[in-house]
Amino acid sequence: MTRIAFFGHDAADAAVRRRVKGFIGDGLDVTGFMMRRRDPGELDWDNIDLGETRDGAFVQRIRQVFTGARIAAANKHKLAACDLIYARNLDMLACAFLAKRYAKLDTPVIYESLDVHRLLTRSDVIGAGMRWIEHALLKRTVGLVVSSPGFIRNHFEKHYPGDYRAFLVENRLTPDTDYGSRVCVRKSVAASPGRPLRLGWVGILRCQRSLNLLCALADQFPDQLEIRLHGLPARSEIAEFEPVIEARPNMTYFGRYRAPEDLSAIYDELDVVWAGDFMEAGYNSVWLLPNRIYEGGYYCTPSIAPAGTETAAWVARHACGFIIDEPLDETLPELIRTLIADRESIAGYAGALSKLPEDTFIQPRGYLAGIVSEALSLGKRKAA
Repeated sequence: MTRIAFFGHDAADAAVRRRVKGFIGDGLDVTGFMMRRRDPGELDWDNIDLGETRDGAFVQRIRQVFTGARIAAANKHKLAACDLIYARNLDMLACAFLAKRYAKLDTPVIYESLDVHRLLTRSDVIGAGMRWIEHALLKRTVGLVVSSPGFIRNHFEKHYPGDYRAFLVENRLTPDTDYGSRVCVRKSVAASPGRPLRLGWVGILRCQRSLNLLCALADQFPDQLEIRLHGLPARSEIAEFEPVIEARPNMTYFGRYRAPEDLSAIYDELDVVWAGDFMEAGYNSVWLLPNRIYEGGYYCTPSIAPAGTETAAWVARHACGFIIDEPLDETLPELIRTLIADRESIAGYAGALSKLPEDTFIQPRGYLAGIVSEALSLGKRKAA
């Protein structure tokens, strides 16, 4: 059995847990070497705690990279037993290479770039320095995993052409999980005229502009629209969250949710899902493919995506949702007004989603194991 040392930025993060579950489901053994940003609770894998970090505390996170690397190296017996190191995000990639150096190991490393941090996109000396670090580490890896082709096209190929082997692992649902029945039939009758339209914002709620747009919609359609928010707000990005929602009777914040346990109930109650993100406008926000298009797509809930983004390209490619142009403060209310009056287009896109192959939304079994196998083979050829 192939054994993986997973260097993760937050053991409590749902995406980290999903990746670990995907590895285990593909028959791989995982030992975590992970930081934490909150209490992760009970974990489903053997985990070495590398210490606590905080959102937005960049200097503290750098210090913790060195501390975490020494903790990992102090557990050399577990680290050395692994065939591959899988490091998520640049800070954990640096931590993994430091741990290798401290422990005097030559274990091959895969780098997963969950997103391209805003520091890496800067045009000043800080940005150049960050890209120098990323490039130096990237060249020493046996594989680069990204969740969207936009990251390759706009960042890695632009700055480091020819210095990596890329693998695409979209933010699809993991296999070997019961996600419940797809609720496509209900979408086709989603709206009786007396029931308000239901728009959802699901996942990491980290975009101030998105919140502003949704609040404006709530004010504009107080009796005809319900807005439902599920997930965790990023406090470092959204200064005021609960009070602005509580001030609007047709907005409801449901808090954290469990995936996959709660997904069916969440999307069953939604007619459309908001898939825009502007936290890093012009860069990461344009390039990413969010979890909600796969979750919502599986449950036949069409997305609304801003034009010119990788998300909009995905929606257009599958002909399964709504794409709106700037200015969004005009085009989004116009779309909502149209959908309130006539919801046949929702039913049409729900039907299109229902006809897409299941692996559009759920990662095929063995997909991650195949990437690991190929990366290990590449590592052996590099070492020869």
